[in-house]
Amino acid sequence: MELSLRLSAVAELVTEGNRLVDVGCDHGYLPVYLVEKKKIPGAIAADVGKGPLSRAEEHIRQSGLEAYIETRLSNGLQEIEKGEGDTLVIAGMGGPLMERILTEGRRALGGFRELILQPQSDVPHVRRFLLAKGFRITEERIVLEEGKFYFIIKAVPETGGNSSVQENPWTEQDFLFGKSLLESRHPVLKKYLQRELMIRDRILDRIAGADSPGEKAGTRRNEVEEERRLILAALKRYES
Repeated sequence: MELSLRLSAVAELVTEGNRLVDVGCDHGYLPVYLVEKKKIPGAIAADVGKGPLSRAEEHIRQSGLEAYIETRLSNGLQEIEKGEGDTLVIAGMGGPLMERILTEGRRALGGFRELILQPQSDVPHVRRFLLAKGFRITEERIVLEEGKFYFIIKAVPETGGNSSVQENPWTEQDFLFGKSLLESRHPVLKKYLQRELMIRDRILDRIAGADSPGEKAGTRRNEVEEERRLILAALKRYES
């Protein structure tokens, strides 16, 4: 089977040989693909909805992988025991929901060697959340699929004394756009930045064209101008 570009990017970040826990598994495409490719020995496909879980079970049966992939009805990590998996994947959810799942699932979270997250919203906040909770972001991917940009974040628990954030502080640009993506000057990130710049320019044009801008409009203009400055600074990295 073939995965979407978004799920392919998620699959690429899974460490070979790890046991997978896929929270919010939907149709179970990711664990089926990874087991078929023999990249992982087995998986737990979990979902809070009976409908999505039923579709995942059907897909797993059709693939003949019942012995390798277990389905589990679970609200986030509530029905996952510590040590049942090495890689935790949460993909296709809003950032705030993802953060709630990780916060409420602290008991199980400690057993994972890596997290692979694909938030649909609030990506900068998810990055801040991970670093604040003792994780180190080791790699990111960005894909453009059917007109939408998707960020995929891989994080591992910090070990030892000083955190990597203290050793190599993150800038506001890093939180907004992804430290490793900026450092590698990822070509898809450049397209994302160009689109974001165009959006900010349109907003500023609308504010400038308003009959009576008012105090709120002035505050918003300042915010957008600062966002635009950060985007331009990020784009400047691509010039060298």
